[in-house]
Amino acid sequence: MATIKKLVLKNFKRFRSLELDFDGELNILVGGNEAGKSSVLQALDLVMSASRSKVESVGLESLFNQDCITDFLAGDKSLVNLPEMIVEVFISGLADADFDGRNNSTRRDAVGIKLVCKPIDEFLPNIKAILDEDHGSFPFEYYGILFHSFSEEPFFPHMKPLKHVLIDSAQINNEYATNSYTRSMYAAHASVVERNLHAFEYRRAKSKFRDEHLKSVNDALNDTYKFDVRTNPKANLEADIIITEDDIPIDARGKGRQCFIKTEFALRDREHALDVLLLEEPENHLSHVHLKKLIDRIHASTKKQLFIATHSSFIATRLNLKNVLILSEQEPSHPTTLKDLSKSTAEFFMKAPDNNVLELALCSKAILVEGDAEFILMDALYKKAAPGFSTDSDSVHVISVDGTSFKRYLELARLLGIRVAAIRDNDRDYQANCVDNYKEHVSHSIQIFADEDNARNTFEVCMYQDNTAICDDEFLAGRVSLTVEDYMLKNKTDAAFQLLEKRGADLAVPSYIAKAVEWIRA
Repeated sequence: MATIKKLVLKNFKRFRSLELDFDGELNILVGGNEAGKSSVLQALDLVMSASRSKVESVGLESLFNQDCITDFLAGDKSLVNLPEMIVEVFISGLADADFDGRNNSTRRDAVGIKLVCKPIDEFLPNIKAILDEDHGSFPFEYYGILFHSFSEEPFFPHMKPLKHVLIDSAQINNEYATNSYTRSMYAAHASVVERNLHAFEYRRAKSKFRDEHLKSVNDALNDTYKFDVRTNPKANLEADIIITEDDIPIDARGKGRQCFIKTEFALRDREHALDVLLLEEPENHLSHVHLKKLIDRIHASTKKQLFIATHSSFIATRLNLKNVLILSEQEPSHPTTLKDLSKSTAEFFMKAPDNNVLELALCSKAILVEGDAEFILMDALYKKAAPGFSTDSDSVHVISVDGTSFKRYLELARLLGIRVAAIRDNDRDYQANCVDNYKEHVSHSIQIFADEDNARNTFEVCMYQDNTAICDDEFLAGRVSLTVEDYMLKNKTDAAFQLLEKRGADLAVPSYIAKAVEWIRA
């Protein structure tokens, strides 16, 4: 089975340079809204399509990295410094001399294909004249779009070494995207011989319809004008063919069902069908139930390499965190992989309840708390501990973590170099539960904070003892058998919410939480 081994980008969209190594089966791309997940899928799609018209429809001005264009225009604008855009796909498992060579960035023997957008030599005088006018516009119109194999030979759509399809849930109702998907799936499931036969028979059927059913109308016209049926390339079989489910066209289904059908159909295991499937945010339009079904279907898929761009922690954890590639908004050329995450932690998150793994993975600083009560009050306590600041202003993410999961999150944080303050209850043994228990996880970027007094064993106890008057004022009325402290322990979330709503600005901050705030801000 041929798979994509590596992608190299130069001056493509937000990437001045990027190199990504891929798993042969599953790759999950995560990152912020401008991190470049979609750009990676688009780069793969464009080079594997080998279609100049597809590149032209997007537009070079949209595909070129804007920083490289700006830097060029701000420099001496020498023709030898004209920027080029390059997309290289390195392929493994393909024994084909037509794609094997050194026409790649490594200058070593490898199998692959590349897209190059560069100035056309014969137009260099025109480009120079435009640049000499100094009007700030870049001459994209004089650039060529070239597809080559690593053997330096041009390659065309019919020569594609990998069959692929891109499914973008954001474009699920877009007619062009639906038609493109249908054509790709048809090409994947019908051989060239079959497609040629189908096209011929379709054209012959149109001619037969004209000759048999339009004849009476045309004979009645009795002049040079006649009715006919389109047979040009825009009205061929591949333009008219559709996919149905239970005899209903899939584009007549709802968005969620369309997403599921298209993905499920593309995942079907069939010899000589798709090699690569690109999924753009498959969670869009899907209910939780259908998302689970889709994940199960992805798990069952074989003989295909998958690339999934997602914001969903559910998808990332259920499919396997070890296959996650994190693209950074701040450092686009330096992606991070989770392949070194321990197998036990990856499997834990596969089975654990819904979690905030990607929220942690995509932040630079985080406070981990043990429950809903701490989560509800943390921002108010943060503001009190750091007057004039808040978790939002300091870009600190507060994440609620079940006590048994702390070490799993800390392993992830250590792997990614995230600064984390973990706030815990001491559960009546500070040394054992908060020191010894985490000694292998504590580092310069990870610290554990808990009250050192074993009698102050939980967050609620600390809050009550440090805010006795406020808590008595809020909760004492109507107490018969429970003390205020016991009431807070038995009604943690409700008590925390009431304190936030009525007395949030007045609360005293337990010292261990104040220390955590001071440390995370350092």
